[in-house]
Amino acid sequence: MKRGILALTSLLSFSAMPATFPVYFLGGQSNMQGYGVSKDLEPLYSKPADNIYMFAGNAVSDDDLTGGKGVWAPLQPGTGKGFKSNGRVSLYSDKFGPEVSFGHQLYSLNNNQPFAIIKYAKGGSAIAEGIGHGSWYPFYRENTGVNQFDHFLTTIRNAFFPVDIDLDGEIDNLVPAGIVWMQGESDAAETKEIALAYQANLKELMALIRAALRDDDLPVVIGKITDSGLDDEDGMRMNYHKIVQQGQKAFVENDVCAAYVTTLDNETHLDDGWHYQSEGYVHLGEEFAAAMLKLQQTCGQR
Repeated sequence: MKRGILALTSLLSFSAMPATFPVYFLGGQSNMQGYGVSKDLEPLYSKPADNIYMFAGNAVSDDDLTGGKGVWAPLQPGTGKGFKSNGRVSLYSDKFGPEVSFGHQLYSLNNNQPFAIIKYAKGGSAIAEGIGHGSWYPFYRENTGVNQFDHFLTTIRNAFFPVDIDLDGEIDNLVPAGIVWMQGESDAAETKEIALAYQANLKELMALIRAALRDDDLPVVIGKITDSGLDDEDGMRMNYHKIVQQGQKAFVENDVCAAYVTTLDNETHLDDGWHYQSEGYVHLGEEFAAAMLKLQQTCGQR
């Protein structure tokens, strides 16, 4: 009897071991948030994933103090437009973003290695101060002093708080592995001066996000913004998109650990002129995954 108890004790002691998970941060505005329709997904992408975990931060406006709340759960559709979380439970929507195909594709390309995703994205948000539906400007001090950059920091703090993301009874080790950024539409739709400042603003913001994740050499994958041409006045939804595109490209060309994904050049916009059909988000996530894996293999050698 005693021998059996000792054997059971030994089994319980060694069956659950702390795990290390590479973590990828996905951030930006509405095309990272995602307008894909979940029911359009193929079966593999439609169900909760095995060995891929996700923390989606609650996306709110500047000065709202409820941003960044979330819980860890298996990657699944529903973390697109309309997703909400109060930090205890999450309310999934009927939309998805590039995180779904990014997760599955990276898992497949990387020999089925378990990993984690942290996402915070707010529709309409800009990097420049005082424009769009929320700003990532890092030095915001008005009103509550809390904006999208602060919501990102809260998301990171909550996600990295000692947690057992795979529910095996052991606190897991989360190691930052990369950043994926899809944003710039709001900065391209305001003024020429704001668009011209985008490259410098992007460089500063990526440096601060890397610093928050405690790795100044984290790989960064940037998604190229594209204009739909669906504007009744001059045919351009974003009058200064070419300037922002140039800023994105210049950032990548001057950063040895950055890559540029241009797949949205070939995707069809929704009638709103800003967002994409479901397959666009699938293709975008898959290209993000391929670019991230390639960048991880090469950025230290460039």
